[in-house]
Amino acid sequence: MVILGIDPGLARVGYGLIEVEGTPGRGQQRLLDCGIIRTDPGRSEGERMVEIARDLRQLIRAWQPQLAVVEKFFFYRSSTTISVVQARGVLMMTLARFQIPVVEFPPMQIKLALAGHGHAEKDDVLAAVMRELNLDTPPRPDDAADALAAALTGWFQR
Repeated sequence: MVILGIDPGLARVGYGLIEVEGTPGRGQQRLLDCGIIRTDPGRSEGERMVEIARDLRQLIRAWQPQLAVVEKFFFYRSSTTISVVQARGVLMMTLARFQIPVVEFPPMQIKLALAGHGHAEKDDVLAAVMRELNLDTPPRPDDAADALAAALTGWFQR
């Protein structure tokens, strides 16, 4: 099974694709691809959303994931909150268009699944991602690593 993890954003959408076999805890998982969808800050929000949808469609067509795991947006007061929520809507719409089942997890649940406690530090989660995917170097940028953490959580919580 191919799982797509997504860390939503407007300027940068982190993505991570893993392939899993067997059952969680007794199966194997490996990294297929990870990175970011970067949008042009010089464009309008609408144009940036079109970029996100287009690039996500390309990823879906290339890897054909059977499950998507989206980090649930954690609300806070910021000037970017509405933009991130709108970008998340574009992501969810695109996934629905391809009929890909979606599960969502808040950051604390992802940290708990990977590092053993919901208030884990970013480095602890990164170390767990590297261990679970047998990586020698950390996935970069951080948004991609966060997306891989989401994908792994989706696998572990099955």
